[in-house]
Amino acid sequence: MIVLLAMPAKAHHPGGGGNTGSGGPINTISADTLAEGMVAASIRYEFIRLGQLNDTDLLAAANRGVHAHSMRSIEAASLSVAYGVTNDFTVGVRAAGIRRSDIREPGGMDDMLSGGHMGMMSSNDMSGLMSPDGINRRGNSAGFGDVTMLGQYRFHNNAQNGTSAAVLFGFKAPTGSTSQRDAFGNLFNAEFQPGSGSWDGLLGAAFTKRTGRWSFDVSALYYLITNGTQNTNLGDRLLFGAAVSYRLVGAIGSAKEIELHEYCMQPRNQLQEHCLYHANHDHSDMKKTPYTLDLVLELNGEWHDKQRIAGIPDPNSGGTTVYLSPGVRVGFDRFSGFVSVGVPVLNEHNGVQSKPDFRVLTGIGARLN
Repeated sequence: MIVLLAMPAKAHHPGGGGNTGSGGPINTISADTLAEGMVAASIRYEFIRLGQLNDTDLLAAANRGVHAHSMRSIEAASLSVAYGVTNDFTVGVRAAGIRRSDIREPGGMDDMLSGGHMGMMSSNDMSGLMSPDGINRRGNSAGFGDVTMLGQYRFHNNAQNGTSAAVLFGFKAPTGSTSQRDAFGNLFNAEFQPGSGSWDGLLGAAFTKRTGRWSFDVSALYYLITNGTQNTNLGDRLLFGAAVSYRLVGAIGSAKEIELHEYCMQPRNQLQEHCLYHANHDHSDMKKTPYTLDLVLELNGEWHDKQRIAGIPDPNSGGTTVYLSPGVRVGFDRFSGFVSVGVPVLNEHNGVQSKPDFRVLTGIGARLN
């Protein structure tokens, strides 16, 4: 089923999305599409815990002329809706709210007053937000993020050998907030804003192989980033993943086949052309327990280019993270729930940055017709 993607993943951004379907991978993109006329939706919550830099690290970096910062966590809650235009073409939209917590960086009182907000807070109040050794506790940044539109066209579907392939394409619109301010009233840098202020293009591909109770999926999606708020280009990125799924309980047809069968069994849909064709086939393999249970193991990663501010690369940005992500998905009727826990097996980042310690992704999905 269609994948609706989050803001691009790096140390300071929530990760890319995953499968909104009732079966198969959770983070990796499946090549399956929705049946024609079908509508599906999902609600997802993602939490990334970062390894914070301590005050000594931040001050040491500052003494070397390196502007570093630390952050505790990133959270993203999102709503996705997808529609099957044809049996092989699905479009979807995703909107998210994003929160970054406990942002800290080195700096003195002059830095905190430089934003022109002296009247908003007394010196005593500001001193309470700064540690004795000169670390600014800037607080949290939260707000509405950018909206992503994604199309998925399945150009290959071979039922005999269980393979399918699809191309992915879309864009990210600058709908998110770019005006969030810190505890001192100063505008957060672009990388901490919920929105990017940029129009970005998306292009990728997905491949799925199903055999019996097993499903194998690989995908890649490239984000072409443009200049956004504060004359900042947050950097191109490549999301990639590979997944193996095993249906422990339930029917062994693909998620696509099971959903099409259940969709066409509804009286209001039985006279649709593709449902009339579907009715002429044997579907004894679709008899199943009231629920399904999939076990999932994935490798999900992202390469992220350095961000550029006024055309100048930031040496403390960009890098590559790869997660090993076991997960489970449970389906019942038209609903499914999932949870995935990712642990970094590769955490190579440029310069001085907070790096991910672990990631948790959970949510529910449903067919709406």
